[in-house]
Amino acid sequence: MDEKRLEQFEKMLAAVRKEYENIVRQMEELKEKGKIKSVTYQQLMTRKLTYQNMLSMYELYDLVEK
Repeated sequence: MDEKRLEQFEKMLAAVRKEYENIVRQMEELKEKGKIKSVTYQQLMTRKLTYQNMLSMYELYDLVEK
């Protein structure tokens, strides 16, 4: 049971990190195009903050290395 939970946690953590990196990349592309005031950019900013908060919680509980 513990191994399965650990495996699921690692899978979730990888997905969160991947999505966070994807969001940052999309934001950078929009920024290069001068579209930082677009609705899409603002939505990405909200998602970025959500995922950033999740990663911070993992760090807070020493579930990932800083």
